[in-house]
Amino acid sequence: MVNGLNPYFMWFLVFWAVVLLFFMSVGGYFMFRKFFKVLPMGDGKSKLDWQNYYVESSRHLWTEESRRFLEQLVEPVPKPFRDIARHSIAAKIGQVALESGADRVTREHCLKGYLLATPKRDHKFLVEFLQKNEIDFNQYKHLLE
Repeated sequence: MVNGLNPYFMWFLVFWAVVLLFFMSVGGYFMFRKFFKVLPMGDGKSKLDWQNYYVESSRHLWTEESRRFLEQLVEPVPKPFRDIARHSIAAKIGQVALESGADRVTREHCLKGYLLATPKRDHKFLVEFLQKNEIDFNQYKHLLE
């Protein structure tokens, strides 16, 4: 015994200190990423401002079919992150639809926006998901490069 403390108790304290440090680091990482999304870009609007703009501007273009397809696309995202993913993907889909001058969001807009909104690190899983669900994305393969 060192200073009257059980060595197992000391190892227990060290273990919990490492676990708490790990969890605080992970939480800080995600908070830091969120902080960067809120910072204004060169045009004075942040990334979140633009996402909200495209979601609100394209709200009238969404059909029931396109909403169902969006739900199918965000299905593989873990439940705690699904709402955030749905919002950012819907913003990109809305941007694609508005820039093309469409009168409604189609399956093609959803697919193109989904591919553009997905980070490159997730493209492998995205391709597996699309192939598993037999969703044809051949005309948009150039977006995955």
